[in-house]
Amino acid sequence: MGMNSEALIYLSQASVAQEEHLIVQDINLEVFPGELVYLIGKTGSGKSSLLRALYGDVPLKSGNGMVCGHDLQKIDRKNVHELRRDLGIVFQDFALLQDRTAQDNLDFVLGATGWSAGAARQSRIKSCLEAVGLGTKGYKMPHALSGGEQQRLAIARALLNEPPLIVADEPTGNLDPETTDGIMQLLHDLVRNDRSVIMATHDHLSFNRFPGRVLICENGRIHERDSVPTS
Repeated sequence: MGMNSEALIYLSQASVAQEEHLIVQDINLEVFPGELVYLIGKTGSGKSSLLRALYGDVPLKSGNGMVCGHDLQKIDRKNVHELRRDLGIVFQDFALLQDRTAQDNLDFVLGATGWSAGAARQSRIKSCLEAVGLGTKGYKMPHALSGGEQQRLAIARALLNEPPLIVADEPTGNLDPETTDGIMQLLHDLVRNDRSVIMATHDHLSFNRFPGRVLICENGRIHERDSVPTS
């Protein structure tokens, strides 16, 4: 299977290990712009490890991987920031800076990724807050936001550098069903012809409402399910 330059994620015979313990192996996967991809499987099946490999948090043990044009075999601590500039990451626990307002959480990331202070930076913060429905809440501290709003803020942060790929690890894992629905709708709406979302999730109800590709992680392998659930 030849490397397709259009693919945002390209894995060939890839395997991921942690502490020498092989977690997932023989991964062959291509994700193209405009795709919504669900990664499902039991806790401990390797979903998180695979996502961490995609954003350079754990190395590939073997095989080949390209993510947003970056060769995963060449990623190390010194250059991992270059990969992460080209993708957005959303975690289950939001991972927000608790001592800064919503807009300052975003401002911090823009500063860290090389944006100079000024009107363009402020405008980017405003548009990302508006994109997730937090246009009027930029002055609030994270603890003054609901769980769903905190996750919206985390998604806004992931969007800051207009990445073609968003990687979300159980983005609704800490949210109630009603809030989950809004977050799933938002992630679904972010998928465009130039952007894809891949998410690990336990929330099987979403597949029917927001159809996409479904990858199943089990027994250390990943296989694709027919995109339309039978039940």
